[in-house]
Amino acid sequence: MTGMTTGTGGHAATILGHPRGLFLLFFVEMWERFSYYGMRALLIFYLTKHFLFSDEKAYLIYGAYTALVFITPLVGGYVADRYLGARKAVLFGGVLLSIGHLLMGVEGSGGADPTALAAFYLALSLIIVGVGFLKANVAVLVGHLYPRNDIRRDPAFTLFYIGINAGAALGPLVCGLLGEVYGWQYGFGAAGVGMVVGLAAFIGLRPLLDGKGEPPHPEQLREKAFAGISREWLIYLLTFAAVPLVWLLMAKQEVVSLILIAASVAAVGMILHKALFRLERADRNRLLLALFLIIVQPLFWGLYEQTGSSLNLFTDRHVDRRMFGVEVPASLFLSLTAIYIVLIAPFFAWLWTALGRRGLEPSTPAKFGLALIQIGAGFLVLVAGANAAGLGPTPVIFIFLLYLLHVTGELCLSPVGVSAMTRLAVPEMVGLLMGSWYLATAGGNYIASLIARATGDAGEGSAAAVVAVYGQIGWFAVGVGVAVLLIAPFVARLDAGHR
Repeated sequence: MTGMTTGTGGHAATILGHPRGLFLLFFVEMWERFSYYGMRALLIFYLTKHFLFSDEKAYLIYGAYTALVFITPLVGGYVADRYLGARKAVLFGGVLLSIGHLLMGVEGSGGADPTALAAFYLALSLIIVGVGFLKANVAVLVGHLYPRNDIRRDPAFTLFYIGINAGAALGPLVCGLLGEVYGWQYGFGAAGVGMVVGLAAFIGLRPLLDGKGEPPHPEQLREKAFAGISREWLIYLLTFAAVPLVWLLMAKQEVVSLILIAASVAAVGMILHKALFRLERADRNRLLLALFLIIVQPLFWGLYEQTGSSLNLFTDRHVDRRMFGVEVPASLFLSLTAIYIVLIAPFFAWLWTALGRRGLEPSTPAKFGLALIQIGAGFLVLVAGANAAGLGPTPVIFIFLLYLLHVTGELCLSPVGVSAMTRLAVPEMVGLLMGSWYLATAGGNYIASLIARATGDAGEGSAAAVVAVYGQIGWFAVGVGVAVLLIAPFVARLDAGHR
């Protein structure tokens, strides 16, 4: 294969200068994201058009789902750190996700069909639990492939991010088109097939991981823990037993906010206890920097995740979607962010490396400040376009511009943040810190549901109320981003010896 080199002196073979396992994880996560984003592109429309939920109820369900998807990695990360190892956790998560996505294909007759609703909530519950095991730990596997201060880490996570977004681009295009034009079951069924493909690749190409991510204490997994059942299989059985609990939470969406608060307090408490009482100064400061980044990011995701809820409905109801004489289904626009990332991420990977070699790369906190400014600017551009259109529909070009600014902001925050979590954590806390990162993302998704609900019934009536809310959150994000930029030089000193 062009670009493949075989290392000497004990070094593993590489492709384009990176371990071969990176490209396996690239492929697996590509198909997992195909499934997730393909399903997500249809979800708000499935709730409002098929099950006939009101906008407010649909936002609640959507927000509870997306929040729980990012809460469960805290548990999955801990279980992987302590027992399963990252590889087994990803494998188990992939099995649960495959079952859940395929079950989404049970469409029923719509409305309040109790059988279809039961299958729907069960499918979402399996997906939520499956993501908990897969999402944090697949990123941990990427981190395991590189030494802590390897200059290839940030570029590697950016390349990994291209894989994520190749799937995220294809998902809404394929699943959205099939679901909105031919029937919901075809769109959700395609998402399920994609997840099965990713799982099969992970099983078949396991040797490419070169033994990374194995259980920390394999002998403990084989020990009999209860009624003659090994500890490993007990973990699997208890996980399946937890699925009805997640189902209940999906039906009681208001409880999710309490879980978020409790989980956040517990995660921060565990990290602070470790940092303040059990680590040397350098490691303690790195964990404190990680906490700062974790605390900053929910605002970004609160705005960014409007894409699947209020922005999706706004695009459907208040945007002129005719392009080249064809009205494009609204769900397909969710592929824009991923398409932009696939096109732009290589430039960012090159840019960070080039600036790093010259000592000019912005610190991680500074990149977060830039991300917040850009996410806010995206909404302000849409507001300007909607106001210019007056009483008419908003020209579709402003949706393209909003997503472009969201993507440049995302590339300053998401792959950089995931890379920072794996680098700043002490070895025995990588999974916990990644879980905490995704827990903060869950908080952002819950904030997103509150913002969506704050638009009132603007999606069903005038666009003016939605535009007013977007203007407020846009300016707020820009202001916070400027503040983060100002304090970034001081916070960055917590990671002495690193840019």
